[in-house]
Amino acid sequence: MPRYRSLAAFGSLLGWFGLVLQLWYSIRITEARGEGALAGVWLYLGFYTILTNMLVAKALAAAALGPGHGPVVRFFLRPGVQTAIAMSITIVSLIYNLMLRQLWHPTGGLLLADLIVHDIMPPLYLLYWWIAVPKQGLQWPQVLVWQSYPAGYFFYVMLRGAVDGWYPYPFFDVKALGYPCVLLNAIAVLMAFVAVGIVLVALGRWQARRQLAAGLRTA
Repeated sequence: MPRYRSLAAFGSLLGWFGLVLQLWYSIRITEARGEGALAGVWLYLGFYTILTNMLVAKALAAAALGPGHGPVVRFFLRPGVQTAIAMSITIVSLIYNLMLRQLWHPTGGLLLADLIVHDIMPPLYLLYWWIAVPKQGLQWPQVLVWQSYPAGYFFYVMLRGAVDGWYPYPFFDVKALGYPCVLLNAIAVLMAFVAVGIVLVALGRWQARRQLAAGLRTA
């Protein structure tokens, strides 16, 4: 992992840049509506894309720093945590590109921020995960544990929406679809998370076996 710290540092800096740029535009949008900066922060923190890109940037920052920088860094360096983040950022990119991209057309700096969080950070983090994260300890039951994050986000969004009537994604819009349809959509999305998690564990275990076999041949 140490030899990939430069990649991790670059990825973390790029990720935080995209997040800060996105926050700046979010605040500008709400201020233009006369709602103030705090409304922009509240809007910003409603998106799974933003929360997951924060996790990506933190995980890459932890990799750049190394394990000797405290328990939080060591937590983000755990292969299971890094694979869970890889699962989530993959879903971010897939859902955005398959279902949401056509719903708006950002330009200028907002387009740049959009590209960073949806199109650049997902493959960059997956590249880092593939080449740098040790995967020998990945286990199938971890896939179910990882679903606590997207499931928790769903309940968070439902609670927010019940308070202010705003839902960040059309497939979670209770006002337009009703709770039964939204619940079915949530189950479908969760199944996508599980499928991606299974694929990542399968790939990780396959890579670990190949690396072990290669090490035995050269020993």
